[in-house]
Amino acid sequence: MAAETSRTDHWPMEKVTGIGGFFFKAKDPKALSDWYQQHLGIMKIPESSDGEPWTQEKGVTAFAPFASDTKYFGRPTQQWMINFRVGNLDAMMAQLKRAGIAVEIEGEDQLGRFARLDDPEGNPIQLWEPKD
Repeated sequence: MAAETSRTDHWPMEKVTGIGGFFFKAKDPKALSDWYQQHLGIMKIPESSDGEPWTQEKGVTAFAPFASDTKYFGRPTQQWMINFRVGNLDAMMAQLKRAGIAVEIEGEDQLGRFARLDDPEGNPIQLWEPKD
């Protein structure tokens, strides 16, 4: 509230334009980066200027803090869960299952269809196929 009341109405509010990175700790950062690239197509950060970074397609991004006692993320110590948009949830799930990765349908609602899996370090991933 303090930030809202200290803002003056004659200046437009500057807003962020999107997520520029998602950074988190890993026991084996290289192996985890390899896993995300191999199974989800998320390119690693380029090591040179001619490397190709991962780029997102334009779309909705939810930014939603959850209650500290939520069980939705899995284990009680888990502080985050990432949600990736996908174009074809069935194809993505089949690809992951062929690679021996457990993935389960989570459900469907007015926003689309959802599935759930964990990365090799136990971090929760939600896949989302938005409704058209």
